[in-house]
Amino acid sequence: MSFRISGLPAETFAPLFQLSDTELAGLGVRRQIAGDRTPGYPCRISLTDSCEGDELLLVNYEHHAVDSPYRMRFAVFVRKGEEQYDEIDRVPEQLRLRTLAARAFDANAMMVGFELVDGRSVEAAIERLFADPRAAYLHLHFAAPGCYAARVDKA
Repeated sequence: MSFRISGLPAETFAPLFQLSDTELAGLGVRRQIAGDRTPGYPCRISLTDSCEGDELLLVNYEHHAVDSPYRMRFAVFVRKGEEQYDEIDRVPEQLRLRTLAARAFDANAMMVGFELVDGRSVEAAIERLFADPRAAYLHLHFAAPGCYAARVDKA
């Protein structure tokens, strides 16, 4: 089964990078410069990891803005100047490097399946979760911190 993985839309965050740190703080956003951490901080727009010196924003983002008990928001990193990842049948390296929690949702935004998976074998989990005819889309989360990573749709 073909699948599409997508990051968050860049245009949602671009205006924030023009704000001062004081203005960002008023919105609950924090600017930081990436250190030499390996892997780097995960940008949810490009689905790539930061390099030392990259400008990042840590933003509380509602990634599942639905009318169900599974409405969700959490902290995510975004990097300045990135383009949205949107690929069919390709898994970005950022996801391969981490343990993921894959969650399947139906058309009413109710969870119908879930699985913990090593990022190196996420395709198998995607296939298993989409085998359930109720599964309309998936969310991938980084398992340890629990934060949102990416969306997966049938292609």
